[in-house]
This record gives sequence, C-alpha cells and structure tokens, in this order.
Amino acid sequence: MNSFVARLTTRKLSLLGFLIALDIVVAKFLSFGIWSVRVSLTFVVVFFMALWFGPLLAGIAAGCADIVGTLIFGGIGGYFFGFTISAFVGAFVYGIFFYQHKPQLWQIIVAVLINVLLIDACLNTFWLMELYHASFWALFPTRIVKELIMIPLQVVLLYFVSHNRTLQSLEKRI
Repeated sequence: MNSFVARLTTRKLSLLGFLIALDIVVAKFLSFGIWSVRVSLTFVVVFFMALWFGPLLAGIAAGCADIVGTLIFGGIGGYFFGFTISAFVGAFVYGIFFYQHKPQLWQIIVAVLINVLLIDACLNTFWLMELYHASFWALFPTRIVKELIMIPLQVVLLYFVSHNRTLQSLEKRI
C-alpha cells in the first residue's frame, strides 16, 4: 500500500484530476447520439489515464469521471452504478495492456476489441436493458453495428496518439 500511495505525487494527482475533468468535458461536449447509441472520444482520455497511471488508478479515475459527470450534467435516466462499473473495467483493461509499455499495434487491437465488444457492446447494453426495462436483443443490433464501426476508429486514433512524439516526451516529465 505504501508504494501505491508513494506514487501519487502532487504533480501526478493534479494531472489525474485534469484527466478526470477532461474526460467529463469530452463526454459532455464531444459526444453525440441517442440514449441507446452514443459516440464519444473519451476512450482517448482513458487511454492516457491507463498509460500514465496504471490499471487501478485509471479505473478509479474513470469511475470518478462517470460519477462526477453524471452528477454535474445529469443524464438520461440519472445516475446508474452499472456504467461506473463499465468505466472502471474499461480503464482497468487499458491499464493492463498499456501501463509501463510502449503500446504496440497488437496490444491496441486486443484492448480495443475487449473494451468495444465485451464492455461497450455487451455490458453496457445489459445496463441499458436493466435501466430502461428494454429487451437486450432489441438494443443489441444497433449497438453492435455502432461498436463494429468504432473498432477501426479507436485502433487508428490510439495508435497515432500513442506514437506521437510530443505526447511521448510529456510522459517522461510526469
């Protein structure tokens, strides 16, 4: 536990807070769609949380961003704990694949496939089913089409972001 707390310098904690705020802003202002199908770029922010802080801290930060974002801006149906679980698990998966590694293309592909197919398509559809008392199979076809479209977009964006020299030099200063 001491090594975990020792890693949290004031600078790192401030950066993590900034990434949480950025996640909230991106989720609110850079996403679009309807209640059952939303497209957002928050996965890029979560990628940096995971890359720089590891699975556990990234998961906690993503969960906090979900809670605080919903409390500040509300959401259709209000706060639902299931989406916080999804946010935590998604960031945790990214942390497993990217923390203390230079992300390789195969790692990005596998992490995106896990997040998009298992968490976004299946788990979040289950949460929507529970929240709105809708049929899983009524929601799933439109959601899986959106997720299949998002896979190449996420892989390409994360690959280019992870190989950006400016962002790599920023990581060394953290």
